[in-house]
Amino acid sequence: MQGDESANKGEQSEAAEREAAKQRLLAQAEAERVPVNDTTRAVPDRRWRRDQR
Repeated sequence: MQGDESANKGEQSEAAEREAAKQRLLAQAEAERVPVNDTTRAVPDRRWRRDQR
């Protein structure tokens, strides 16, 4: 039964590492997220050309 316990501990540590990595990715994505208000809206090409004349 000794082998089963070490395998279980290995699986638990892998699961903990995966969870920690997921949390780091989520935190990084949230830090890099751009609020909708800060994004620029595309202007249709025809309207832009009309303003250039």
